[in-house]
Amino acid sequence: MTDVATVDLHFIDMPADHAAEDTTPLVVIHGLLGSADNWRSHLKVWQRSRRVIALDLRNHGRSPHAEGMQYATMAADVLALLDKLSIQRAHVLGHSMGGKVAISLACLAPERVASLIVADIAPVAYQHGHDDVFAALDNVREGQPKNRREADDLIAQHVDSRPTRLFLATNLVRNDDNVMALRIGLDQIKRGYNDIIGVPDGEQPYEGPALVLRGSESHYVADDMLPALREVMPRARVVTLKNAGHWLHADQPEAFQQAVDVFVSAQ
Repeated sequence: MTDVATVDLHFIDMPADHAAEDTTPLVVIHGLLGSADNWRSHLKVWQRSRRVIALDLRNHGRSPHAEGMQYATMAADVLALLDKLSIQRAHVLGHSMGGKVAISLACLAPERVASLIVADIAPVAYQHGHDDVFAALDNVREGQPKNRREADDLIAQHVDSRPTRLFLATNLVRNDDNVMALRIGLDQIKRGYNDIIGVPDGEQPYEGPALVLRGSESHYVADDMLPALREVMPRARVVTLKNAGHWLHADQPEAFQQAVDVFVSAQ
Protein backbone atom coordinates (compact mmCIF):
# COMPACT_ATOMS: atom_id res chain seq x y z
CA MET A 1 0.00 0.00 0.00
CA THR A 2 2.95 2.31 0.80
CA ASP A 3 6.70 2.07 1.26
CA VAL A 4 6.64 4.18 4.44
CA ALA A 5 6.91 2.19 7.68
CA THR A 6 3.71 1.98 9.68
CA VAL A 7 3.44 3.17 13.27
CA ASP A 8 1.84 1.33 16.19
CA LEU A 9 -1.35 3.31 16.72
CA HIS A 10 -2.89 3.91 20.12
CA PHE A 11 -6.49 2.72 20.29
CA ILE A 12 -9.54 2.26 22.49
CA ASP A 13 -11.12 -1.20 22.21
CA MET A 14 -14.63 -1.52 23.66
CA PRO A 15 -16.26 -4.97 23.60
CA ALA A 16 -19.92 -5.31 22.72
CA ASP A 17 -22.46 -5.41 25.53
CA HIS A 18 -24.76 -7.74 23.62
CA ALA A 19 -23.62 -9.22 20.31
CA ALA A 20 -22.75 -12.50 18.68
CA GLU A 21 -19.05 -13.23 18.42
CA ASP A 22 -19.16 -12.97 14.63
CA THR A 23 -20.74 -9.50 14.64
CA THR A 24 -18.61 -7.19 12.49
CA PRO A 25 -16.86 -4.52 14.59
CA LEU A 26 -16.94 -0.78 13.97
CA VAL A 27 -13.69 1.19 13.60
CA VAL A 28 -13.81 4.95 14.25
CA ILE A 29 -11.24 7.41 12.85
CA HIS A 30 -11.10 10.99 14.14
CA GLY A 31 -10.40 14.17 12.16
CA LEU A 32 -7.51 16.63 12.06
CA LEU A 33 -6.25 17.50 15.57
CA GLY A 34 -8.81 15.13 17.10
CA SER A 35 -8.32 11.86 18.93
CA ALA A 36 -10.12 8.69 19.96
CA ASP A 37 -10.95 10.33 23.29
CA ASN A 38 -13.29 12.77 21.51
CA TRP A 39 -15.56 9.85 20.58
CA ARG A 40 -16.03 8.11 23.94
CA SER A 41 -19.70 9.06 24.39
CA HIS A 42 -20.50 7.72 20.91
CA LEU A 43 -18.52 4.53 21.49
CA LYS A 44 -20.61 3.74 24.58
CA VAL A 45 -23.77 3.88 22.44
CA TRP A 46 -22.44 1.77 19.58
CA GLN A 47 -20.89 -0.86 21.83
CA ARG A 48 -24.36 -1.90 22.91
CA SER A 49 -24.59 -3.93 19.69
CA ARG A 50 -21.01 -4.49 18.51
CA ARG A 51 -17.33 -4.21 19.36
CA VAL A 52 -16.02 -0.68 18.69
CA ILE A 53 -12.42 0.39 18.15
CA ALA A 54 -11.44 4.06 18.06
CA LEU A 55 -7.86 4.92 17.16
CA ASP A 56 -5.43 7.82 17.27
CA LEU A 57 -3.91 8.50 13.85
CA ARG A 58 -0.16 9.12 13.64
CA ASN A 59 0.88 12.48 15.13
CA HIS A 60 -2.43 12.61 17.03
CA GLY A 61 -3.56 11.69 20.53
CA ARG A 62 -1.32 9.09 22.13
CA SER A 63 0.03 7.66 18.88
CA PRO A 64 3.69 8.06 17.85
CA HIS A 65 4.95 11.05 15.90
CA ALA A 66 6.26 10.26 12.42
CA GLU A 67 6.78 11.94 9.08
CA GLY A 68 4.29 11.25 6.32
CA MET A 69 0.63 12.32 6.32
CA GLN A 70 -0.25 10.83 2.95
CA TYR A 71 -3.57 9.04 3.01
CA ALA A 72 -2.11 5.75 1.79
CA THR A 73 0.36 5.94 4.68
CA MET A 74 -2.32 6.60 7.29
CA ALA A 75 -4.55 3.89 5.79
CA ALA A 76 -1.63 1.47 6.07
CA ASP A 77 -1.34 2.36 9.78
CA VAL A 78 -5.01 1.49 10.26
CA LEU A 79 -4.66 -1.74 8.30
CA ALA A 80 -1.69 -2.73 10.47
CA LEU A 81 -3.85 -2.14 13.56
CA LEU A 82 -6.62 -4.33 12.14
CA ASP A 83 -4.04 -7.05 11.54
CA LYS A 84 -2.74 -6.66 15.11
CA LEU A 85 -6.28 -7.07 16.46
CA SER A 86 -7.01 -10.00 14.09
CA ILE A 87 -9.91 -8.10 12.52
CA GLN A 88 -10.44 -9.29 8.95
CA ARG A 89 -13.36 -6.99 8.12
CA ALA A 90 -14.86 -3.97 9.81
CA HIS A 91 -17.35 -1.20 9.31
CA VAL A 92 -15.18 1.92 9.04
CA LEU A 93 -16.31 5.38 10.12
CA GLY A 94 -14.18 8.46 9.57
CA HIS A 95 -14.81 12.15 10.25
CA SER A 96 -13.19 14.93 8.19
CA MET A 97 -9.53 13.99 7.63
CA GLY A 98 -10.37 10.62 9.15
CA GLY A 99 -13.07 10.28 6.51
CA LYS A 100 -10.42 10.56 3.80
CA VAL A 101 -8.35 7.94 5.61
CA ALA A 102 -11.43 5.69 5.69
CA ILE A 103 -12.11 6.28 1.97
CA SER A 104 -8.47 5.48 1.16
CA LEU A 105 -8.60 2.29 3.19
CA ALA A 106 -11.82 1.24 1.46
CA CYS A 107 -10.43 1.93 -2.01
CA LEU A 108 -7.02 0.34 -1.36
CA ALA A 109 -8.21 -2.70 0.63
CA PRO A 110 -11.96 -3.10 -0.07
CA GLU A 111 -11.94 -6.70 1.15
CA ARG A 112 -11.28 -5.40 4.69
CA VAL A 113 -14.20 -2.91 4.71
CA ALA A 114 -17.71 -4.24 5.31
CA SER A 115 -19.21 -0.77 4.92
CA LEU A 116 -17.99 2.82 4.85
CA ILE A 117 -19.37 5.77 6.81
CA VAL A 118 -17.93 9.19 5.94
CA ALA A 119 -18.75 12.17 8.16
CA ASP A 120 -18.73 15.61 6.55
CA ILE A 121 -15.93 15.30 4.04
CA ALA A 122 -15.80 14.74 0.27
CA PRO A 123 -13.05 13.03 -1.75
CA VAL A 124 -11.86 16.34 -3.18
CA ALA A 125 -8.99 18.75 -2.54
CA TYR A 126 -9.72 21.67 -0.21
CA GLN A 127 -8.12 25.08 0.19
CA HIS A 128 -5.77 25.95 3.06
CA GLY A 129 -7.89 26.78 6.08
CA HIS A 130 -5.99 26.07 9.29
CA ASP A 131 -3.38 28.82 9.41
CA ASP A 132 -4.99 30.43 12.47
CA VAL A 133 -5.20 27.08 14.27
CA PHE A 134 -1.56 26.26 13.60
CA ALA A 135 -0.55 29.77 14.71
CA ALA A 136 -2.53 29.31 17.94
CA LEU A 137 -0.85 25.99 18.70
CA ASP A 138 2.58 27.43 17.91
CA ASN A 139 1.74 30.26 20.30
CA VAL A 140 1.01 27.75 23.06
CA ARG A 141 4.22 25.88 22.38
CA GLU A 142 6.28 29.05 22.57
CA GLY A 143 4.35 30.54 25.52
CA GLN A 144 4.71 27.47 27.76
CA PRO A 145 1.54 28.11 29.79
CA LYS A 146 1.39 26.82 33.36
CA ASN A 147 -2.33 26.04 33.26
CA ARG A 148 -5.28 25.77 30.89
CA ARG A 149 -6.41 29.34 31.47
CA GLU A 150 -3.06 30.65 30.30
CA ALA A 151 -3.19 28.24 27.37
CA ASP A 152 -6.64 29.48 26.39
CA ASP A 153 -5.39 33.08 26.47
CA LEU A 154 -2.59 32.13 24.07
CA ILE A 155 -4.94 30.27 21.73
CA ALA A 156 -7.42 33.17 21.83
CA GLN A 157 -4.84 35.46 20.23
CA HIS A 158 -5.52 33.59 16.98
CA VAL A 159 -8.85 31.78 17.47
CA ASP A 160 -12.00 33.64 18.56
CA SER A 161 -14.37 30.67 18.73
CA ARG A 162 -14.65 29.31 22.26
CA PRO A 163 -15.75 25.80 21.11
CA THR A 164 -12.77 25.64 18.75
CA ARG A 165 -10.42 26.69 21.55
CA LEU A 166 -11.82 23.99 23.83
CA PHE A 167 -11.34 21.42 21.08
CA LEU A 168 -7.73 22.50 20.51
CA ALA A 169 -7.10 22.33 24.25
CA THR A 170 -7.78 18.58 24.18
CA ASN A 171 -4.32 18.31 22.63
CA LEU A 172 -2.60 19.69 25.74
CA VAL A 173 -0.97 17.63 28.48
CA ARG A 174 1.11 18.68 31.47
CA ASN A 175 4.74 17.70 30.91
CA ASP A 176 7.58 16.97 33.33
CA ASP A 177 8.41 20.68 33.51
CA ASN A 178 4.88 21.42 34.78
CA VAL A 179 4.02 23.14 31.50
CA MET A 180 0.95 22.58 29.35
CA ALA A 181 2.53 21.09 26.23
CA LEU A 182 1.25 19.77 22.92
CA ARG A 183 0.93 16.01 22.69
CA ILE A 184 0.47 16.07 18.89
CA GLY A 185 3.19 16.02 16.25
CA LEU A 186 2.46 19.57 15.14
CA ASP A 187 5.53 19.97 12.95
CA GLN A 188 4.86 16.69 11.14
CA ILE A 189 1.22 17.68 10.63
CA LYS A 190 2.20 21.09 9.25
CA ARG A 191 4.75 19.54 6.88
CA GLY A 192 2.10 17.08 5.69
CA TYR A 193 -0.70 19.61 5.42
CA ASN A 194 -0.78 19.71 1.61
CA ASP A 195 -1.39 15.97 1.63
CA ILE A 196 -4.08 16.37 4.29
CA ILE A 197 -6.11 18.83 2.23
CA GLY A 198 -5.59 16.75 -0.90
CA VAL A 199 -7.65 13.89 -2.30
CA PRO A 200 -7.78 10.41 -0.76
CA ASP A 201 -5.56 7.66 -2.17
CA GLY A 202 -6.71 4.69 -4.21
CA GLU A 203 -7.26 4.42 -7.94
CA GLN A 204 -10.36 2.21 -7.84
CA PRO A 205 -13.75 3.23 -6.40
CA TYR A 206 -15.18 1.55 -3.34
CA GLU A 207 -18.13 -0.49 -4.60
CA GLY A 208 -19.43 -1.50 -1.17
CA PRO A 209 -22.21 0.07 0.88
CA ALA A 210 -21.46 3.63 1.96
CA LEU A 211 -23.14 6.38 3.96
CA VAL A 212 -22.10 10.02 3.81
CA LEU A 213 -23.38 12.20 6.64
CA ARG A 214 -23.09 15.96 6.19
CA GLY A 215 -24.09 18.96 8.27
CA SER A 216 -26.70 21.33 6.89
CA GLU A 217 -24.59 24.29 8.02
CA SER A 218 -21.28 22.94 6.73
CA HIS A 219 -19.66 23.61 3.35
CA TYR A 220 -17.45 20.52 3.40
CA VAL A 221 -19.82 18.38 1.32
CA ALA A 222 -21.45 20.91 -1.01
CA ASP A 223 -23.87 19.79 -3.70
CA ASP A 224 -21.34 20.50 -6.45
CA MET A 225 -19.02 17.93 -4.85
CA LEU A 226 -21.54 15.09 -5.11
CA PRO A 227 -20.51 13.97 -8.64
CA ALA A 228 -16.91 13.49 -7.44
CA LEU A 229 -18.22 11.70 -4.38
CA ARG A 230 -20.28 9.31 -6.53
CA GLU A 231 -17.23 8.48 -8.63
CA VAL A 232 -15.38 7.25 -5.56
CA MET A 233 -18.36 5.79 -3.67
CA PRO A 234 -20.97 4.90 -6.32
CA ARG A 235 -23.32 3.26 -3.79
CA ALA A 236 -23.15 6.10 -1.27
CA ARG A 237 -26.30 7.39 0.36
CA VAL A 238 -25.99 11.05 1.35
CA VAL A 239 -27.85 12.17 4.47
CA THR A 240 -27.94 15.77 5.72
CA LEU A 241 -28.27 16.36 9.47
CA LYS A 242 -30.23 19.51 10.25
CA ASN A 243 -28.77 22.22 12.50
CA ALA A 244 -25.30 20.70 12.29
CA GLY A 245 -21.97 22.09 11.15
CA HIS A 246 -18.70 20.33 10.35
CA TRP A 247 -18.58 18.77 13.84
CA LEU A 248 -21.97 17.20 13.20
CA HIS A 249 -21.34 14.38 15.69
CA ALA A 250 -21.03 17.02 18.43
CA ASP A 251 -23.82 19.28 17.15
CA GLN A 252 -26.39 16.50 16.73
CA PRO A 253 -25.01 13.55 18.69
CA GLU A 254 -28.19 11.49 18.98
CA ALA A 255 -29.13 11.88 15.30
CA PHE A 256 -25.56 11.05 14.30
CA GLN A 257 -25.39 7.98 16.55
CA GLN A 258 -28.72 6.69 15.28
CA ALA A 259 -27.87 7.22 11.61
CA VAL A 260 -24.65 5.25 12.00
CA ASP A 261 -26.28 2.50 14.06
CA VAL A 262 -29.19 2.01 11.63
CA PHE A 263 -26.90 1.93 8.60
CA VAL A 264 -24.36 -0.48 10.07
CA SER A 265 -27.05 -2.79 11.46
CA ALA A 266 -28.62 -3.08 8.00
CA GLN A 267 -25.42 -4.41 6.38
